[in-house]
Amino acid sequence: MGDLTLTSTAFDDGERMPEKYGYDAENVNPPLEIENVPEGAETLALVVDDPDAVEPAGKVWDHWIVWNIPPETTTIPEGWEPETATEGINDFDEVGYGGPSPPDTEHRYRFKLFALDTRLDLSAETDAEALGAAMEGHVLDRTQLDGTYPA
Repeated sequence: MGDLTLTSTAFDDGERMPEKYGYDAENVNPPLEIENVPEGAETLALVVDDPDAVEPAGKVWDHWIVWNIPPETTTIPEGWEPETATEGINDFDEVGYGGPSPPDTEHRYRFKLFALDTRLDLSAETDAEALGAAMEGHVLDRTQLDGTYPA
């Protein structure tokens, strides 16, 4: 859409993520860098999912859902504990980050960042589907960083 970018110092787009970010390892989020948030953005939202989980799990698996990230945020540090943003329920039925845990082969993980023109009034029980519905009509820009993780 625009110039919004999301990168990581831990892995390049399309490359393998270090093992420590896995659910059965240290289970901490990788560091992320945000650039070029559009003028008029009120908040940012981040969704991390696994589209390759459809075959083994029967659905795209949601690993991390965060919204109301301040638009001036330029760095999400490793092991981030957001103070001004809200984390929702992932498909491990937990609040917060749930790292890669492919049950079969290497999977792709999408870190999807959205710049929104509004602040979202959602409860912490919100899942990715409800977040997506709430964001509808409010996305100013979006970007995606992909990483892979071995089984």
